Amino acid sequence: MALLDIVTFPDSFLKNKTDQVTNIDATTQALVDDMSETMYQAPGVGLAAIQVGINQSLLVFDVAPQDENRQLQVLINPTIVTQEGEILSEGEGCLSVPEYRADVMRARRILVEAVDRDGNPLRFEAEGFPAVVIQHEIDHLNGTLFIDHISSLKRQMYVRRIKKRLKNQ
Repeated sequence: MALLDIVTFPDSFLKNKTDQVTNIDATTQALVDDMSETMYQAPGVGLAAIQVGINQSLLVFDVAPQDENRQLQVLINPTIVTQEGEILSEGEGCLSVPEYRADVMRARRILVEAVDRDGNPLRFEAEGFPAVVIQHEIDHLNGTLFIDHISSLKRQMYVRRIKKRLKNQ
């Protein structure tokens, strides 16, 4: 396993809509392992392939508290079938949007369809924090960042700060 570099804003690669995974092979399995190691090391609770420079519809997540046993979940070609209710994701952050957190409105409950790392079809409901994490990561697969869900004023303030930091490097 290897740690992967995380692509960060304002890299335009993050705006790409990912391609469907058509073949789950040894390369896919190695990617899942590397993404998992990268996510845990960061540390984060979710990571989409696009965030590590891979244009594939694949994500990993683990919402278990850090001091408990890991419960890695792998979703390949995930889609949200239905969503209901609203929940405020307070202080949502992202490994690809460093040093920024914001409140984001998300669906409280979602129904997800995907394939697991062994190619088995999945269909499950997620509610609360797990639903927020899955929505966040699926957004990545569709070229959307969590800052795309906040007010334009807050987003512009963050963009200016990042541009200033990059200019001073």
